[in-house]
Amino acid sequence: MAEKELNCLGEACPIPLVKAQKAIKEIEVGDLLIVQIDHSCAMKNLPEWAREAKHNVETEETGEGQWEVFIEKTN
Repeated sequence: MAEKELNCLGEACPIPLVKAQKAIKEIEVGDLLIVQIDHSCAMKNLPEWAREAKHNVETEETGEGQWEVFIEKTN
């Protein structure tokens, strides 16, 4: 399993979502995409999109108003 990190700190929606959608296409099934975000809109939209796409998703708050979204590609 490979990991790819995507730093989207300081970027407002929909930029983190668009970047994540592009990045997920570049990794293999079973790989993990870690998206760092600090925008509450992205915190809602990014996990929602990933779940709808049937990927495994977990989120972790890493600081005041900052999160990491872990997306395991499943298809």
